[in-house]
Amino acid sequence: QVQLVESGGGLVQAGGSLRLSCAASGSIFSIDDMGWYRQAPEKQRELVATITSGGSVNYADSVKGRFTISRDNAKNTVYLQMNSLKPEDTAVYYCNAAVRRTWYQLTNYWGQGTQVTVSS
Repeated sequence: QVQLVESGGGLVQAGGSLRLSCAASGSIFSIDDMGWYRQAPEKQRELVATITSGGSVNYADSVKGRFTISRDNAKNTVYLQMNSLKPEDTAVYYCNAAVRRTWYQLTNYWGQGTQVTVSS
């Protein structure tokens, strides 16, 4: 089995910064794409940012220039540095990873979510 454990959420004032971390553990051969998604109250879950195993990144337009995704492949960990936070960034942030438990077995996993609240 594979677990994704997130940390780093919290309450911050508008304009502030937070750094989220997500560590994958368990029976892991390798990890393809990793990413962060978020879900605000009464809204659908949306993509925030993704990163491939080679380091190619993709961002939602709403966070470009403010958020930075990165990963440490040796630690099976993905990070999300969030700067210039806005109240509309308030949401539960979920980590996602496409994990290979063998070279041919690819499964999508989700973390439990971490709350980010930005006050105005």
